[in-house]
Amino acid sequence: MKNKKIVAIIPARSGSKSIKDKNIVKYKGKPLIYHSIQIALKSKMIDRVIVSTDSKKYANISKKFGAEVPFLRPKKISKDNSNDSEWIFHAIDYLTRKEKYYPDLIIHLRPTSPNRELKIFEKGIKCFLKNKNKPTSMRSVSFFSQPPQKQFKIKNKFLTGFFNDKYSGEYHSRPRQDYPKTYLPNGYIDILKTSYILKSKKIYGNKILSFITNPILDIDTKQDLKLG
Repeated sequence: MKNKKIVAIIPARSGSKSIKDKNIVKYKGKPLIYHSIQIALKSKMIDRVIVSTDSKKYANISKKFGAEVPFLRPKKISKDNSNDSEWIFHAIDYLTRKEKYYPDLIIHLRPTSPNRELKIFEKGIKCFLKNKNKPTSMRSVSFFSQPPQKQFKIKNKFLTGFFNDKYSGEYHSRPRQDYPKTYLPNGYIDILKTSYILKSKKIYGNKILSFITNPILDIDTKQDLKLG
């Protein structure tokens, strides 16, 4: 465990639409990003805490609370439709090429999940390090009470199931116990392997280790800011 270089990277682009400047909006008296920075700084298992942002304002706030901001993320990968792989590849490229720093593990911490507990956070890291089945990554998840077979989308103002091509009849009205249990990613802690990412050009892979936690608040709307 001591030989592993573990870096926490917190993505914080500035163009949120649901809440203006969501990643630095006040939550419990502090900018939202503060809470993710602090949990990582408190962990003795984390070597570096880095914020990936496209904003100088966000960068200054992050540095104030103890995080590193060694680069600014390009605007072209900080858009509404940009995906996680883009900023992750960018961060790895910078660290390995510019700094000659090669992290073994990347802890992906979303600022929108501010209510983590250090004990559970570190338990997740230990769970990944001790697993002998060679996972390609890990995602924290919570039990989701309803399986996807019982969910609907709206098409032409009418409800329609997602699995009409797979199941016959009114499969969405069957008891949920007829279907496998479902788990929803919750943002508590995700872990990525740098070696796997560089080799496969994928961030999660097909052996995603599960780390089950209780549900955690995900800040997405102004109403969410009043919770927790």
